Amino acid sequence: MDGKHRKDISPGLRVAIVLKQDQRSGKRTEGIVKTILTSSSFHPHGIKVRLEDGQVGRVQEILDDM
Repeated sequence: MDGKHRKDISPGLRVAIVLKQDQRSGKRTEGIVKTILTSSSFHPHGIKVRLEDGQVGRVQEILDDM
């Protein structure tokens, strides 16, 4: 899944995000979702989340389902 729909993302899910500083290169960072920051149900560039390690970025891919 691509992480553009809020309903597909929940805390504890392993995802690949793009950090703000990596948007041009497209470099992905993997981690576990701690908090969902986007309040709308859909975002064309990916739902913004905070990972358990504190990094913030937009979900590009959901790596596993709980």
